[in-house]
Amino acid sequence: MSRRFIKLSPWSHALIHKRRFRLFSSSFTTPYLLLGTTLKNDLPDGSDVRDVLLFDPTKEEMLTVPNITFPEEVAGSRQIGSARGWGIFSNDHDRSLCISDLYSSLGPKSTLTMIPMPSLVAVYSNQTNAVWNVAMSSSPSDQDCVVAIKLLDRQLSLCRPHSNMRWTNVGEILAENNLQKLENSTLMYSKRERRFYLPGPGGNSLYSWDLHLKKNKVPSFHELMFRDLPELDDSEWKLLGWCCRTEHLVELASSGERFLVKWYAQRFFSSSHEGSNYTTRRFMVFREKKMTEGRYMHYTEDIGDVCIFISMSEAFCVEASSCSGLKPNSIYFIGHGFGIYNVADTTIHHFQAPEGAPTSFKDPYWLPPSRI
Repeated sequence: MSRRFIKLSPWSHALIHKRRFRLFSSSFTTPYLLLGTTLKNDLPDGSDVRDVLLFDPTKEEMLTVPNITFPEEVAGSRQIGSARGWGIFSNDHDRSLCISDLYSSLGPKSTLTMIPMPSLVAVYSNQTNAVWNVAMSSSPSDQDCVVAIKLLDRQLSLCRPHSNMRWTNVGEILAENNLQKLENSTLMYSKRERRFYLPGPGGNSLYSWDLHLKKNKVPSFHELMFRDLPELDDSEWKLLGWCCRTEHLVELASSGERFLVKWYAQRFFSSSHEGSNYTTRRFMVFREKKMTEGRYMHYTEDIGDVCIFISMSEAFCVEASSCSGLKPNSIYFIGHGFGIYNVADTTIHHFQAPEGAPTSFKDPYWLPPSRI
């Protein structure tokens, strides 16, 4: 998954309605994609007022939430990650961090929460520009929450923002073992097992850490055994072997069921000055079955009522029946293209660019449903 700006120009620019709205509902929303913000006004206290731009995948519309006040801590920072609907923001001047539920608290009666985080001074210089993803053990408002940041150089750092205002670096264990193919591995937290997980090279294993940061820096190793692989032609397997691949472990909160998603992106060359780019070739989904002899991953084309959302935020699952308009047995993705992947028949529906959407944006994040 590239860290470059995501261009919207390849989309088909059909005119799709856009709406300006305020969130008054007390029910759960659909997952939205955060497209960015539009600055409206700078305020004397260092804060500013912006319109927040969201994409609704159920209606393929852009929604504008107008006149949201961004406090000084966020207005002067950039977002470097997202998990559980919370954003983590970095100030480039002093490298300070904060966590906020800004984008899940857009309702007029919502109270904004800002949680300071320790500076990343212990992290190698300039590495805040290479944050791959962020995962959290629970809502940062919980006193025992652990926040984890995965960097592109395989460094992994964890922190308890309410009790230990310093980062504990555990990722150097991976570097010492010469695991050179973990740059694209995406970190996740398992509520079922209370551990952070990181897929190993090729998605054939898992590394995990529990929440006792100081005592257990060395990760546990879990070998994965695969069953029922898809029947593909040799030419297709060869083509997939040339594809860029990322692995995402995701867990359904209501049941604890876990899936391993392998995302294959095919490289193509452009005649323009942009050079090469990637487009999604296919996904493979494996359902985990934990047995006494090990962890088995069974290939499946049926994940039932589940929708999987993959972006630069921590991947998550949603039951389609809980949000009107979601398509079950699907993967909603952005990175190598932007669309919905049908797990059953491997087809892709590409989203069209809404009227008024930005022409490019960096690191878009899916926001999970929230009660607003």
